Amino acid sequence: MDRPTDDQDIVEILKTVRVGDVVSGTITHVGRPRGAAVRLDGRLGSVPASIGPLDISWRHRPEEAIQAGQRVTAEVIDVDEERQRLGLSLAATENPELWAFLKGLRPGEILRGTVADVQPFGVFVALDDGPPHPIHPGVGFITIPELSWRRFDDISEIVEISQRVTCSVLCFDTINGEARISLRALQPDPFKEFADAAREGQGFHGTVTKIVPFGVFVKIAEGVEGLVPTNELVPMPVETPEQPVQVGDRLKVTLIRLNRDTRRLLLCCRLDAPGQ
Repeated sequence: MDRPTDDQDIVEILKTVRVGDVVSGTITHVGRPRGAAVRLDGRLGSVPASIGPLDISWRHRPEEAIQAGQRVTAEVIDVDEERQRLGLSLAATENPELWAFLKGLRPGEILRGTVADVQPFGVFVALDDGPPHPIHPGVGFITIPELSWRRFDDISEIVEISQRVTCSVLCFDTINGEARISLRALQPDPFKEFADAAREGQGFHGTVTKIVPFGVFVKIAEGVEGLVPTNELVPMPVETPEQPVQVGDRLKVTLIRLNRDTRRLLLCCRLDAPGQ
């Protein structure tokens, strides 16, 4: 079998490979934490290829799914010309119907489904369309930040099991075989609405929502909070370390700076010194 003789030959071979191609080969080494090196068939045999530990299987533990000497058929998920290697997914060919469904999704696409499970790290959604997931209770998954623009203390304030939801597709999570989806993407963005109308130097009345070592956060509109640094709260000089405000206090603040890119507001609020 012909083999490339230098790095340039390998680069030329990699240019013929596309993400989504299905390739076959033999597992030559199983490492820890249970990733696998694969010697591919034909000319690709000279190109290093590997299956990451999270791309081996969605159904079985890695030690149950692969072993050295095993023949495999996998899908190419990464063509790295700089490092001259291929990344493969065995889970893709193990679950072709689900993989094809997920690959066909596009960012911004609208999906509907039913909340199937609620966990501290996010919400699983059983989608109306597409096949079920072999492991998880739903193919759709909403991370905590994507549930709502507004602050909340418990997920139950936003969704509950068996609730019907309509979400926007963010991306295809190839590691877990999930559609990452968002509830808040279909809701008005309160920060954008605020930023469009506000101006630096403008005054607001707000409520202290959180106290941190470097200042306090103040809610000045629904879903909009800004930071008042400590030096804008404590009268000078400071004689005692007592906290000048508490959560729930109402303050009059002024907008100093608004950053649309980082979605941050800097506020000022000069408190009267004790006795004034």
